[in-house]
Amino acid sequence: MATYGRDAKNLLKELQSQNERMFLLTFLVFNTGRTPQELETNIFQASSIAQKHNCQLVRLDWQQEQGLMSCLPLAHNLVETERALTTSSTAIFIPFTTQELFQSGPGALYYGLNALSNNLIMVDRKQLKNPNGLILGTPGSGKSFAAKREITNAFLSTDDDIIVCDPEGEYAALVERLHGQVIKISPTSTQFINPMDINSNYSEEDNPIALKSDFILSLCELVVGGKEGLLPVEKTVIDRCVHQIYQAYFQDPQPEKMPLLEDLYKALLEQEEKEAHHVATALEIYVKGSLNLFNHRTNVDIDNRFVCYDIRELGKQLKKIGMLVVQDAVWGRVTTNRYAGKTTRFYVDEFHLLLREEQTAAYSVEIWKRFRKWGGAPTGITQNVKDLLASREVENIFENSDFILMLNQASGDRQILAKQLNISPYQLSYVTHSGEGEGLLFYGNVILPFVDRFPQDLELYKIMTTKFSDGTGEAG
Repeated sequence: MATYGRDAKNLLKELQSQNERMFLLTFLVFNTGRTPQELETNIFQASSIAQKHNCQLVRLDWQQEQGLMSCLPLAHNLVETERALTTSSTAIFIPFTTQELFQSGPGALYYGLNALSNNLIMVDRKQLKNPNGLILGTPGSGKSFAAKREITNAFLSTDDDIIVCDPEGEYAALVERLHGQVIKISPTSTQFINPMDINSNYSEEDNPIALKSDFILSLCELVVGGKEGLLPVEKTVIDRCVHQIYQAYFQDPQPEKMPLLEDLYKALLEQEEKEAHHVATALEIYVKGSLNLFNHRTNVDIDNRFVCYDIRELGKQLKKIGMLVVQDAVWGRVTTNRYAGKTTRFYVDEFHLLLREEQTAAYSVEIWKRFRKWGGAPTGITQNVKDLLASREVENIFENSDFILMLNQASGDRQILAKQLNISPYQLSYVTHSGEGEGLLFYGNVILPFVDRFPQDLELYKIMTTKFSDGTGEAG
């Protein structure tokens, strides 16, 4: 009596002060078998499983019909055996406790299987408040593969334009197989991108030259170098020259009259200030010298639906400038697509390389802030989470990304991410020593463990995987 009395008091306390309700529950287990022997075996197995969890199943002797009718989805219970349970105890029996992510719209893409329920994960990033994304994971965890899988799905299922910045030359086989345009930017290449390219939609304000001037200042800052970057006087003369050459172009905007770096170089030499000559001298190697690959008019199909900028062969000196030029080319494409009503997906592999330089990092932050309202969906792919959170400015990229595909993480990064994204220890286990294609998917406020097992006998797998030598990868 003392024991039951204590239990009754605890139950009353829960109902009165802990927002619990009382439910009357009938729990039925429905066994079937093709023969009496098979039925006995199944009943025995069910009883053994229940016993293992300290539960006892009681046969409904002479009540099989009532039991069958109660098990059917008729919402009518004919069995009078009931047990009183509180809300939290009853909730255990509800099978719908797994969070699911399944959208049926035309833009929904496949991202693997829910690791808890094995149901498909189908989502459309463009429905998020902010479609910007990150793919994070240690080397070999499947980052590039996950990016290629999303790219392929987006290419086949949507009308979106896709642009890839590829510092390692990993995407060429896939792009060529899908009849895209691979633009190889290197000192020996005959394919050129003009960093001075501009279109009338380049800025949402009436003055696209002002925004272009900002980019050229960043470019000159990389060229001139030094700890201090450009001096105020140098910035003034560059801005003056930029306005001069573009105003001349917009008076008669023909493609063959598009300004080149050489035009900026000549305009600087014509200025009276000695600072202008200092900047012109720094630019000379990129105009007349051995690094003049950015002093040509664009001669590739940058309007192809699928474009890959391969910058693997750019040396250390040129890689920073190359990445900045690619970012500007992408911005030009996004502005054109906005007026055509098209989404532009932009993928940056080895994203941490962009974040190391102040100019490219600042430009990346601008992309993450500005792309959304222009119909752009940028995705950064990186293994260095510390670089993402190295400065307050770069941390904005993290905060402005509502879509994160997180694969296996190193222990130091796990702790940083757990704190930053409020990941529980249980959820963290899915990115701790996890296999390839396993991890956590962050979609808005939903965090979901996923597994993606891609069939290895497909031609697509051979093109997408980076496990083997470059020669095999290029053969696709």
